[in-house]
Amino acid sequence: MNDNPFGPIIYAYTRAQALADGVQVDITTTAQEAGIRFPVFITRTAFNAFVTVPPNVTGQDEAGRLWDIVWMLRHAIRKAPPGQTRLPFALYVRNDNRAPRLIKLIAECGPLDMDKPEPAITIMMPGED
Repeated sequence: MNDNPFGPIIYAYTRAQALADGVQVDITTTAQEAGIRFPVFITRTAFNAFVTVPPNVTGQDEAGRLWDIVWMLRHAIRKAPPGQTRLPFALYVRNDNRAPRLIKLIAECGPLDMDKPEPAITIMMPGED
């Protein structure tokens, strides 16, 4: 009897592959500085939209923008009910030289990789999975 009721896995895309392909970015070092103990990753889509500084935007840098995301994630984790694995959070980001706008992100806690069951957090855009 097969353990998987859907049959054998035909193909799996691992986190290691996603990191190598640039689909995810490892931001664990910054997350640890903010007090998050699990490894943390962000999708390239979210990174490009909210960490990378758009051209001609003044008074912004990637380190500060990344810190803002990680810091707000830390506060969302602290306020979350125990056992929650999918956590929405929001922060203000300035992608032009006008006022910042509220953006929403999702953090999901799951296994680090296919063969590594220890927990890791992935930050993504709403609708990304």
